[in-house]
Amino acid sequence: MKVGIKVLGCPKNEADCDVLAGILKDKGHKIVKSVDEADIVVLDTCAFIEDAKKEAIEEIFSFIEAKNNGYKFKLVVKGCLVQRYYKDLKREIPEVDQWIGVAAPEKIVAALERGEDLIPDRPETVYSYRRRFSLEEKPFAYVKISDGCDRGCTFCSIPSFKGRLRSREIEDVVREVEDLLKMGKKEIILVAQDTTSYGVDLYGKQVLPDLLRNLNSLKGDFWIRVMYLHPDHLTKNIIEAMLNLEKVVKYFDVPVQHGSDRILKLMGRAKGSEELKRMLFYIREKFPDAILRTSIIVGFPSETEEDFEKLKRFVEEVQFDKLGVFTYSDEEGTVAYTLTKKVEPETAQRRQEELLMIQSEISYNRLERFLNKKMRFLVEGKEGEYLVGRSWTEAPEVDGIVLVKGEGNIGDFLDIVIKEHDEYDMWGLPV
Repeated sequence: MKVGIKVLGCPKNEADCDVLAGILKDKGHKIVKSVDEADIVVLDTCAFIEDAKKEAIEEIFSFIEAKNNGYKFKLVVKGCLVQRYYKDLKREIPEVDQWIGVAAPEKIVAALERGEDLIPDRPETVYSYRRRFSLEEKPFAYVKISDGCDRGCTFCSIPSFKGRLRSREIEDVVREVEDLLKMGKKEIILVAQDTTSYGVDLYGKQVLPDLLRNLNSLKGDFWIRVMYLHPDHLTKNIIEAMLNLEKVVKYFDVPVQHGSDRILKLMGRAKGSEELKRMLFYIREKFPDAILRTSIIVGFPSETEEDFEKLKRFVEEVQFDKLGVFTYSDEEGTVAYTLTKKVEPETAQRRQEELLMIQSEISYNRLERFLNKKMRFLVEGKEGEYLVGRSWTEAPEVDGIVLVKGEGNIGDFLDIVIKEHDEYDMWGLPV
């Protein structure tokens, strides 16, 4: 079969589809890049929030339109959207040829070969290591260390279609990373629904520090980045491991979600604003240049102007380096869905825009400390006279970029000096 794969949603989907592509190639199938070559097009979907669901539906219909215009591929839709809404989707969109839920990559390949729908009774969210095939030319790779979640965040629908926490064994993750380094990857990005929970189901305790020590000991010149650190379970043990291991970048992605204690409690979060600040200031005390990244939800049910003012003060006090702001998405099946006093969408959007304005000034001021400083730069591409890439202070696809006037190839590390910046991006010159 000639198979085209398009990935929507989170980096975990990207990791899954690289593994799926590797298995397909090992079984003699071919991965192709365009619909006019494909026998099968696999669309991987997300169902986390309303915007992600809308994007998935729009993509489904864009492929249906291509089929109606004469392309001969078979359309297969897989992933979280299907696991969550299979019966409705199958009834409402009969033009889709095959539906596959959240299943192990090996079983997905078998289902593609048979041409049958596959909707597991219990989501199968992790895999044992198989050789990957990179769907895109990137010097970094996402590595999924666990999936599913046992946390009780009241706004989150993920456990309903991803199931409970399931971790991969340390040795299995290490094997995958070793192979990725042999393929030339220069940055390994560990992802999960909650990386602080990694290994609790297998080992009875948090073992992210053990995994990081194992990866740090691998030979080669590369970065290790950790995403999705749940603030309620980010311990000093994890923080110290990230700060003390040389290949682990000092980048802390900690989605606090709010700064009002009342809203945090309604969200099912354990730590209040003062405890969150103590933890974040502890990181800065240990490593002043550490990058603090977070995500915020505005418009949560019953959020008042007073709650929003507390959130603004929290953000201004912490001075996050990177911050994403999302309007609340009312997801059926969650506790928050049953809460009354919904916030009007216009109010939530106004609060989002106001917070982003505050953050733009903070981001600009936080980048100021890197001016005329020497930094390491990872080349990811080229635009005109500029090399495009990142320093250790930016995660791919969610943060700003660095542009450098110079020569280099994708995957090169260069030493540069930062000469200019705006709110989110930096410009530099080779040393």
